[in-house]
Amino acid sequence: MNSLSSDSRLPLVRVPFDGRIVMIGFGSIGQGVLPLILRHLDVTPDRIRIVTASERGLDVAADYGVAVHLWPLTPDNYRQVLEPLLREGDFLLNLSVDVSSTALVQLAREKGALYLDTCIEPWAGGYTDPSLSPSERSNYALREKALALRGNGAVAPTAVLTHGANPGLVSHFVKQALLDIAAALGTVMPAPTTREGWALLAQHLGVKAIHIAERDTQVANVPKQRGEFVNTWSIDGFVGEGCQPAELGWGTHERHWPSGAARHAFGCDAAIYLNRPGASTRVRTWTPMEGPFHGFLVTHNESISIADFYTLRDGAAVMYRPTVHYAYHPCDDAVLSVHELAGKSWSQPPRQRLMMDEIVSGTDELGVLLMGHGKGAYWYGSQLSIEEARALCPHNNATSLQVTAAVLAGMIWAIENPEAGIVEADEMDHARILEICRPYLGKLVGAYTDWTPLVERGRLFKEDVDVTDPWQFKNVLVA
Repeated sequence: MNSLSSDSRLPLVRVPFDGRIVMIGFGSIGQGVLPLILRHLDVTPDRIRIVTASERGLDVAADYGVAVHLWPLTPDNYRQVLEPLLREGDFLLNLSVDVSSTALVQLAREKGALYLDTCIEPWAGGYTDPSLSPSERSNYALREKALALRGNGAVAPTAVLTHGANPGLVSHFVKQALLDIAAALGTVMPAPTTREGWALLAQHLGVKAIHIAERDTQVANVPKQRGEFVNTWSIDGFVGEGCQPAELGWGTHERHWPSGAARHAFGCDAAIYLNRPGASTRVRTWTPMEGPFHGFLVTHNESISIADFYTLRDGAAVMYRPTVHYAYHPCDDAVLSVHELAGKSWSQPPRQRLMMDEIVSGTDELGVLLMGHGKGAYWYGSQLSIEEARALCPHNNATSLQVTAAVLAGMIWAIENPEAGIVEADEMDHARILEICRPYLGKLVGAYTDWTPLVERGRLFKEDVDVTDPWQFKNVLVA
């Protein structure tokens, strides 16, 4: 394994901004990004308003002198609440759960305001509504509805969709990883400037599969209790996406159709879904610090957007597309919480605890694993410890800082590109985003490995594996 790392301590960016910021939601990400906004944007606390349904974080907002409005947003009242707070040139920052992203994008556009969220949210209940089919409550469907707002492509205020750590930052990791692999294989070239150019590069390099491979090892001095869901980031967000169907971008090299899988009858057709919750589906993957492990195949927007972005077509025929999915091993207490959640038929326990001050050690290792090319497999991403996160920015742990840094970078990109309309991370300038995020990501590491999903398979029991192609999803899925 070869490893390359870069120093994260770079000069800090400061960007002028004349508008006001309206932040929806003030959970772990809202509290963690507020000091970054005040540090890097030329905005004073009196020009920031927080709208939230919860009293969490009121002391943090008060410490920074930022006003908070305790107004739970619903389909019936969100316009009445938000319209008086927004005007042309403002920024609507959506860090909420259970508030429709498409409704907020439409409102921001009408008001001439910029917009950013970290995931495409439905109104409350949209993730688990039993009257909806698995396809209808998928991230694929949410993405298609959001992208439909682009309309005829007319100039519109920038609305950045799904720009946290993942989805978001990992799309920029993919581009950097492709350039690193190209250089290692002797393909010296400038970074592509078009979607087709990036897809042609991935095809030329032979990339077959991309994992968003994450291992969170943060540990608290307060163990998980029975009837308690513990996590290092939003419990509601994790449970919501964990209960959605497992989803993945479906590559052109795949030859084995997964059991229980289905295609969507609409949209870009870049992804499939499995008729089971993502938090009940495990896949094999690898990161440099952890080595091989089993992660949850939790649905995420980047599994679809990356697969779609790197698709090459000849007319209606798809000529190239990598398989893309999330492979997530959360902190150990969150794994126990997921097991308890599943045992209670996916009903949330009565208590929640967001791990923050009680964390005593650990690292969040978040990156992308590109496989099938001439160098085997290459992981590129962030290794951020809890000690580094606390030293870099208050009100953050290692997981939240990777998200909040990307939120800040997405906001700055939107301010610098105010008329880009609706955009996803894959369509943005990866170099600019990484320049802004780098000081907050700990070690940025690139590591090659000869690991494949076939390593030590069948050591205890004989398995039905396809040894001709270790990068097929059949060889990744843990039955």
